Amino acid sequence: MSIKAEYIWIDGTEPTAKLRSKTKILASGSSTALADLPVWGFDGSSTNQAEGHASDRVLKPVFVCPDPIRGGDNVLVLNEVLDIDMTPHSSNTRAALVEVEAKFGAQEPIFGIEQEYTFFEGDRPLGFPQGGFPAPQGGYYCGVGVDEIHGRDVVEAHLENCLKAGLGISGINAEVMPGQWEFQVGPLAPLEVADQLWIARWLLYRTAEDFNVSATLDPKPVKGDWNGAGAHTNFSTKAMREGYDAIITACESLGEGSKPLDHVKNYGAGIDDRLTGLHETAPWNEYSYGVSDRGASVRIPWQVEKDGKGYIEDRRPNANVDPYLVTRLIVDTCCSALEKAGQV
Repeated sequence: MSIKAEYIWIDGTEPTAKLRSKTKILASGSSTALADLPVWGFDGSSTNQAEGHASDRVLKPVFVCPDPIRGGDNVLVLNEVLDIDMTPHSSNTRAALVEVEAKFGAQEPIFGIEQEYTFFEGDRPLGFPQGGFPAPQGGYYCGVGVDEIHGRDVVEAHLENCLKAGLGISGINAEVMPGQWEFQVGPLAPLEVADQLWIARWLLYRTAEDFNVSATLDPKPVKGDWNGAGAHTNFSTKAMREGYDAIITACESLGEGSKPLDHVKNYGAGIDDRLTGLHETAPWNEYSYGVSDRGASVRIPWQVEKDGKGYIEDRRPNANVDPYLVTRLIVDTCCSALEKAGQV
């Protein structure tokens, strides 16, 4: 039988890129190894990546995994977008991460990203009554029971699809607002965690289709006294996993000079709506770090302080952040500082 390869890519929509995909049919018996998958063209004028008079753009496979929805020998293929001269398109943020990971690879940086998202049914979050609001936040986080949990069937199906695809999913949980959930990807190297998070997002949207609900990465899906949605980004290097001085160096480096704003402006559209200083966030224009402090920009877990080694959690990235951008920025900032301090 023929093989269906779902070619997935990130488009050029601003301020928040969207996922696109189309199906390529490969002959029966074709190799689906990454090196054997062909490049493929598409109409960039329909994805905010070209103008109509010169619309051709190129999809170059960079990651492949089993397709858990179609099953069999079918695959999901994540692609970089290239111009027709085979150089990275201006919307291709992955290419810059490749360079930074290669530069600092000896420090063995790894990430775990906590992807929050919210289910919607029509124009309201799943679990919100028609024309009103549910009970205030408090019992929904990691809750159980139909009065507090909404969408678990979709979440379980998504988890199963991610595991069948071989993605590095490390957990799921219900979040603070009704209809809001989280899955975690990692710990993985920068390119791996970013590639797999994009595939996991695609699988989230595609799985939700089958349940007639939508999933959004909107960082503030409901205004008012409701938690926003983030992508808390956990990070460490070999030195950080071996000693506490490197932990402090990394935290300090993220707060030096223009670094706080350099990062925040690339941490997802609408960041000032979410990072208000309320709802377990620090203000978007102030940088802080602290042990076990979920109101800080960067949290040092209590166990890390106790053990004298481990990782840090940058709590600022929005749910809609580009994982290629956030991993590149953190690696570049922290690893440069650790290298300068001789903590490698």
